[in-house]
Amino acid sequence: MRIVVIGSGVAGAAAAYELARSGADTVLVDSAAEGRATSAGAGIICPWTSRVRDPAWYLLASAGAEHYPALLAALSEDGEEDIGYRRVGALRLLDPGDREGAESVRSLVATRASVSALAGDVSLLTGDEAARLFPPLRHEGPVLRVEGGARLDGRLLRDALRRAAVRRGARTVRGTARIEARDGRVRGVSVGDELVAADGVVAAAGAWSPALLGPLGVHVEVTPQRGQIVHLRLPDADAGTGAGVGTGTDGGAGADTARWPVVLPRSSHYLLAFDGSRVVVGATREEGSGFDHRVTAGGLAEVLGEALAVAPGLAAATHVETRVGFRPMGPDVRPLLGTVPACEGLVVANGLGSSGLTMGPYVGALAARLALGTPPELDLTPYDPLRRAAAVEGP
Repeated sequence: MRIVVIGSGVAGAAAAYELARSGADTVLVDSAAEGRATSAGAGIICPWTSRVRDPAWYLLASAGAEHYPALLAALSEDGEEDIGYRRVGALRLLDPGDREGAESVRSLVATRASVSALAGDVSLLTGDEAARLFPPLRHEGPVLRVEGGARLDGRLLRDALRRAAVRRGARTVRGTARIEARDGRVRGVSVGDELVAADGVVAAAGAWSPALLGPLGVHVEVTPQRGQIVHLRLPDADAGTGAGVGTGTDGGAGADTARWPVVLPRSSHYLLAFDGSRVVVGATREEGSGFDHRVTAGGLAEVLGEALAVAPGLAAATHVETRVGFRPMGPDVRPLLGTVPACEGLVVANGLGSSGLTMGPYVGALAARLALGTPPELDLTPYDPLRRAAAVEGP
């Protein structure tokens, strides 16, 4: 059985990996378009603190987080050890003037965490206690800490999934794909002059999916949302370990950032840290951007302004780069995942929005199982890829 996966972002790469592990003849097609969301994504894995109240979204997001240990173990077996994943904890900043509200949030998050194998302890910290974990932070109010919050590097994860899929026998093809269908079912995929015959197709082309599926008469409500994400580097520390701050060789504040927690301010922005004194802050959510792959002055001002408002200790950091990605936004907060009745053999995996690195690997695995004809382990009705906007509550 041959399955073609179109799109090698995290969902597509995960689908290809799952298919190859299952023994399917797998072909992964990617156009390498600028602005793929996975390449820019920050990679925060902490659905328990989310402000989204939609049960169907939360079911998939929490399952996505719980999927990571098994995925990491499988990748390790296939020689992929480093995707930048680490459970560093997460700090959600709460309203300084609303102690009752803080307790309500703590109770909700604790209830969610109680049925998770990964979430760990949930506790309220003072601003000073939080700053000992993320030294640039300054917050006067309570801070909710979730022990099991994690972060990862989206590029490393995507590349690891692709390499592991190839080791398992998958073939990669570079170019723009066109799905070939006849008599109500897919027949293959054309890439340039090559026609790849296929028994099934997983369409995981992110924000570019409408152009891919439109010629088949399949219309999905997916639009690009530009996100600008800033990478900073603190001066190297010459003293101290762990979360401590030392004095850099240039007189600045150096830090070993490897175990700093994710920080979730009261806005939609975030801060997280990686090895090598690197701190990532983001991100804009720009509707109507189209595929304009530019770093803008306004975007930089927004991201840096939001970051420095909660973490003024980052003011002396060096700007390393700004990444731009296009989130595939569906008609509501839920992903688009499922088969297309009018086109047998076609599976859509899309619309993950800002949750791509939380649920993308799991969504990709589910899409692979659908392509293989394996019954899904959960009801996918709420994620119907052809639906119009549902009445759900977003962030």
